[in-house]
Order: sequence, then C-alpha cells, then structure tokens
Amino acid sequence: ILTSIFYIYLKHSEDNLYIIKTLELNGSVQKGDSLFKTNCVGCHGITARGLVGPDLHSITQRLTDREIIEQVTGGLTPPMPSFEIDPQNMSNLLVYLHTLE
Repeated sequence: ILTSIFYIYLKHSEDNLYIIKTLELNGSVQKGDSLFKTNCVGCHGITARGLVGPDLHSITQRLTDREIIEQVTGGLTPPMPSFEIDPQNMSNLLVYLHTLE
C-alpha cells in the first residue's frame, strides 16, 4: 500500500511540475491555432463551436488554465482522449483558447 501511495504522490508531483512549466511559458496564438486545427477540429469543429466535443468559446471563462491543462492531458470527460503534449505546445494551445472569448 505504501508503494501505491508513493506512486500517486510522484505522479501528482510530476503533473504539478508540468502545469507550472506550462504556465510559465509564453505561448503563440498562431502555433496554438495550428495545433488546434491538427488535433481538435474533429470533435470541436473548425470554428471551435462544437461537434462531438463542446463549444470552446469562452472556455477560459468557465475553466481555469490549470483545469484546461488537466482536461487536455488527462481526457477527463469521455469521449475526449488524453493528449501527450509538451509544455510549450500546451502553452500555445492555451493562448489560442483565450482568443475564443
């Protein structure tokens, strides 16, 4: 049981470091837009108004940046998949999502 608790602690620490690193970076709207068009339009639509996935306009008003990062990397709401995305590209995507207000 101690091994399980230690694993959960390490995983939580790694997640926190990833989030901190992502939030420290300056993202690019253009790169975020490109990333969105490559990976997200199938479910959220070319204008991010939603298809299978929800409308993402004003998502940054409904969720914190931390919650958005956790959603993208963890796929917390089925059928959303989890994405392995480096901190710089996650920062790019966040900046792009902030333009959808």
